[in-house]
Amino acid sequence: MKKYTFLFLSLVYLIMGCSGSKSVTMNNTSKTPFVWEGANVYFLLTDRFYNGDTSNDINFNRTKTPAKLRGFEGGDIIGIIKKIDEGYFEQLGINAIWLTPIVEQIHDGVDEGTGLSYGFHGYWAKDWTALDPNFGTKEDLANLVKKAHAKGIRIILDGVINHTGPVTPEDPVWPSDWVRTGVVCDYKSFENTTMCTLVENLPDVKTESTQNVELPPFLIEKWKKEGRYEKEIASLEEFFKRTGYPRSPKYYIIKWLTDYILEFGIDGYRADTVKHTEEGVWADFKKECEYAFETWKKHHPLQVLDQNPFYTIAEVYGYGISGGQDYDFGDRKVNYFENGFNSLINFEFKWNAAQSDYETLFSKYSNHLQSDLKGYSVLNYMSSHDDGQPFDANRTRGFESGTKLLLAPGMSQVYYGDESNRSLVIEGTQGDATLRSNMNWDDIKKDPDTQRMLWHWQKLGQFRRNHPAVGAGIHSKIESEYYVFSRIYSNKSFTDKVIIGLDLPEGRKELPVNSIFENGTKVRDFFSDQETEVIDGKASIDSKYGIVLLEQI
Repeated sequence: MKKYTFLFLSLVYLIMGCSGSKSVTMNNTSKTPFVWEGANVYFLLTDRFYNGDTSNDINFNRTKTPAKLRGFEGGDIIGIIKKIDEGYFEQLGINAIWLTPIVEQIHDGVDEGTGLSYGFHGYWAKDWTALDPNFGTKEDLANLVKKAHAKGIRIILDGVINHTGPVTPEDPVWPSDWVRTGVVCDYKSFENTTMCTLVENLPDVKTESTQNVELPPFLIEKWKKEGRYEKEIASLEEFFKRTGYPRSPKYYIIKWLTDYILEFGIDGYRADTVKHTEEGVWADFKKECEYAFETWKKHHPLQVLDQNPFYTIAEVYGYGISGGQDYDFGDRKVNYFENGFNSLINFEFKWNAAQSDYETLFSKYSNHLQSDLKGYSVLNYMSSHDDGQPFDANRTRGFESGTKLLLAPGMSQVYYGDESNRSLVIEGTQGDATLRSNMNWDDIKKDPDTQRMLWHWQKLGQFRRNHPAVGAGIHSKIESEYYVFSRIYSNKSFTDKVIIGLDLPEGRKELPVNSIFENGTKVRDFFSDQETEVIDGKASIDSKYGIVLLEQI
């Protein structure tokens, strides 16, 4: 099989111009069910995406000079809302947004060896019951969910149970019956991955504990100062009375995280550092997520999007689809799918994409998802916020990245800026800060090359969003002189079928389609917006592109 002709594609996009960048196709999404297993998920760092409200840029006297890209840069929930309003996510074919944690972070900064850092990323919680004002308010969050849902977009929050934020002069350590601050993990066994701190000065929550513990004094004092102590205590009393759980650390945090479902109707959680706690933590977490979601739907019947259950995605660092349902610690294997998760982030995809042609990649993923992972899914990605070996570090293979990611079976994670070649190599940064630069909105607005790249991702993303068959369907190669394949998805009364061609020549091409579309069927090539009719089992398209995305009209 021919390899993808990137020089040809680049020339094609130079000819294409920028007019297509405004294209938004919503032609069949109203009748197409949302299918989590084929979702197109946009992952963004809240602080780095878009600054929608400059008045909240500095809080808690966070005025020390941080290392490069290690302080708060101004991005917030209002910024995400503004881009929803502008139609940015719709044009990109996004139907779920995952944003980094937005709970209140430690107030001071720390140096972990890469320069002074603040909790701009959201993973250093100080108070799980409050939003960090740098990110926005609870009113902002309610508006985000409302605006996203109006566009058919689900909201996925990011939850941390494994650890608190670091200890600083402004941020006291949690009590010793809540956290351990001793041995740093060496990751050589299950115990030395779960009963330890990830790094020095990142207190590890004792999630294995079943001991009743009191609230930290600093948290009680904080709530009283903010005038909400009685409300929070009453809510905790109600939770523990209903569930019968001991008042142990994990159940407090589970309660606090699931409150965001009860109050705002978010659609899913991505769980952080999953393999660093006992797997039973996540089974309990999922149970309470489902209770909260069903309770919210019962109280907000007119705001319910559909009957999809609450969705959970696990970050089990190092998990790959080739492992099936198990993650191997060396001394034991754990099945996280059976312990609270619908999907796991797939750390293997970028390697498979680099080493495989289209058919090898797509057939491998379809085979896994239709057999040992049937009923579950994986979240594929090309780059991410803490993976220092992205598929395309120098941003020279953006067309290939988009094609492989967005047409692969499974869920797709578009990391903010993948679609616009946001740089992943930032001079003067240390560690993962280079992966977390500000979104390159100026390039999108002014640079023709960026606009052509964005158009490519938009076309493929919209097609994926409109057709669950792309991500959740069964893949079948169609014998042809070109690379052509079909995807079929069926669930109860709904069936979705598409045919896709890649590595195609410029100009007229005939695709064999009789395995999917009967003679006389009117079809559209979504990529070129051309319509044709199936004659003698073939669809003829005359376009300047090397891609054809066929759908029935």
